[in-house]
Amino acid sequence: MIKDLKFRLKNHRKFTPPLEGVAFEYGFNTAQIDSWLNYWSDKYNFVEREAFLNKVPHFKTNIQGLDIHFIHIKPQVPKDVQTVPLLMIHGWPGSVREFYEAIPLLTKQTPGYNFVFELIIPSIPGYGFSDPAVRPGLGMPQTAVIFRTSIPGYGFSDPAVRPGLGMPQTAVIFRTLMNRLGHKKFYVQGGDWGAGIVSVMSTIFPEDILGHHSNMLLSQHTCSTHHSNMLLSQHTCSTIRWFIGAFFPSLIVEEHLASRMYPLSTYFAYVMEEFGYMHIQATKPDTVGVPLNDSPAGLLAYILEKFSTWTNKDNKGKPDGGLALRFTKDQLIDNLMIYWSTNSITTSMRFYAENFSNKIREYNLDQITTQVPTWALQAKNELMYQPPSLLNRKYKNLINATVLDDGGHFLAFELPQVFTADVFKAVKAFKEWHQTNQKTEL
Repeated sequence: MIKDLKFRLKNHRKFTPPLEGVAFEYGFNTAQIDSWLNYWSDKYNFVEREAFLNKVPHFKTNIQGLDIHFIHIKPQVPKDVQTVPLLMIHGWPGSVREFYEAIPLLTKQTPGYNFVFELIIPSIPGYGFSDPAVRPGLGMPQTAVIFRTSIPGYGFSDPAVRPGLGMPQTAVIFRTLMNRLGHKKFYVQGGDWGAGIVSVMSTIFPEDILGHHSNMLLSQHTCSTHHSNMLLSQHTCSTIRWFIGAFFPSLIVEEHLASRMYPLSTYFAYVMEEFGYMHIQATKPDTVGVPLNDSPAGLLAYILEKFSTWTNKDNKGKPDGGLALRFTKDQLIDNLMIYWSTNSITTSMRFYAENFSNKIREYNLDQITTQVPTWALQAKNELMYQPPSLLNRKYKNLINATVLDDGGHFLAFELPQVFTADVFKAVKAFKEWHQTNQKTEL
């Protein structure tokens, strides 16, 4: 595999030169690609990096007919230090690699806290070392685990052979994983798709989730007829409140944060500019997967452009995309290697198509509130921002929203110390919430 990869890295067609005076405004600057490809081929130490990736214990287990990969770390601590289970889920175009810098910080005792984390970090099905579905649905004609019966009208009682393997099915798989590891109750953390998956878990398995930490917490709670006329009541949907804020921002968001949401014209222009990838991957993932799967140069440009722009949109104006401001070449190529070596770029993008399918939308999970204690970590340069006044439409026990003046979409990767400090604060608050509300904890 490495021999073939190096051949492809060295034997590519000449790239179309960038326009004069253009940095990353048109996407990945082709003037930068050769230096990356040369580093990947000649300076990236494959043996050392493989050893680095293998320094944490990796496992696989078969769930719903799919081999699910996960990292599992059980720290050794004194008897007076509690170990609590934390499920952490990555997104796209990331992988479990995003959490490597955070792992040692979460598994050692921190002053002021009498607990550390037992970490379970799975690869989403179709990502990295987890099997993809082999047909629209859960891969094998097996009956999926039924959702909580306390949620009327939701569940899997039919064989899982229909579209698709989206967030609800992945939530079921990861709950099964945690149960299999002996955890009936646990904490969850996620960003990007991981944020969506842990939100679904908090919605359909509220009795299992002790606390929900997210660095991309969003509410898409829309209106239902029985309360759509109640403009600013506690029941008003997030959508209406968001639009009201365009005219009266102070009703929705603190003044110093209003620029993260408004004016709406700026927001929608940003969406049109940055979310074209989502439309492609939600409609034709296999088409774009062909060149990305065949060309490491194409894969590099496609993925690293996201690590540039999603870390800070101002990076578009930097000739090198500002990648070196947050990441080393080895870190980013580690992530590329997970996609390349597992041939998983196409299957990772299919996750978009499945989640935007009619079948997934029919579950309507965004409209179901959750009582699970929730904590938001909001980076300055995250793709989307929502204040507590919108988030609490869905997350009824939103304990805190930590607002950062730094950081972007890949927060655990970019600022691991900031990220882990917030996770510790959140779980301490979750534990106190359970004590105050006399809820059953571990």
